[in-house]
Amino acid sequence: MNRRAFRDLHGILLLDKPLGLSSNQALQAVRRLLRAAKGGHTGALDPLASGLLPLCFGEATKIAGTLLGSRKAYLAECRLGLTTATADLEGEVVERRPVPPLDAAAIERALARLRGRIVQVPPAYSAIKQGGEPLYAKARRGEAVEAPPREVDIHRLELLSHQQDRLRLHVECGSGTYIRSLAVDLGEMLGCGAHLTALRRLWVEPFREPAMVTLEQLDEAAGNGDEALQSLLLPVSAGLAHLPALRLDERQSLAVSQGRPLDLAPASCVGPCAVLGSDGRLLALGEVSREGRLRVQRGFNL
Repeated sequence: MNRRAFRDLHGILLLDKPLGLSSNQALQAVRRLLRAAKGGHTGALDPLASGLLPLCFGEATKIAGTLLGSRKAYLAECRLGLTTATADLEGEVVERRPVPPLDAAAIERALARLRGRIVQVPPAYSAIKQGGEPLYAKARRGEAVEAPPREVDIHRLELLSHQQDRLRLHVECGSGTYIRSLAVDLGEMLGCGAHLTALRRLWVEPFREPAMVTLEQLDEAAGNGDEALQSLLLPVSAGLAHLPALRLDERQSLAVSQGRPLDLAPASCVGPCAVLGSDGRLLALGEVSREGRLRVQRGFNL
């Protein structure tokens, strides 16, 4: 990379990540096209998954962690009767079992057990680190890997279609959920095993109806100059659109810009909020206590 050609650029791009690229590969491809000095993604999608990958640039990287913990929705497809080493298409088949006759009621009973707050064991081939090393690195060396169970939230899990040994599911879940593990658990509950065959991320809160941008669209925009590229970026404030907005006066804006806590009227919002200056500019991600004290979690230089 020619670092001298890179520039300060602030905003969020809603990438439609294609199949075959890791999230970091996709990020770097977009970063080169935008010539953005600083960038990060908000939660990895496997190379075999496509769909929404919010990319943060410049000051927007300060809220990447907030977006990482947000609610997400997926379209998932799985195949019954086959269990693989990686819980998806990439791994070798380790077990074959006959698929019993299944009707919608039987599938619904299994899905019902996977809704709500559940305990899930992440796949051995995952990016979770143990001893500073991702589990997939250990698994690829043939080492025995036991991923620690974790609690995750499955807000919505619905069957969209069932054809022979194939299921299509709509999943809405919280942070840290592995859809591959969900497919494996569903297969076990149905008595035949399963693995994930396709995955597409539909949305990430607060981007419930995202206007996603493809790499091809970015490449075309790059040929039309910087203005065309920047028109594809959302402002940093779009990543906080799900939070209440707290508008300050000039005196309060100065206090927040200096990082000082601020005592507000009791009627102010309580909890996380997007803090706006007297001119409407985004100043900070803040949190207001029940006593009305505003503390800055992340300040922005926009």
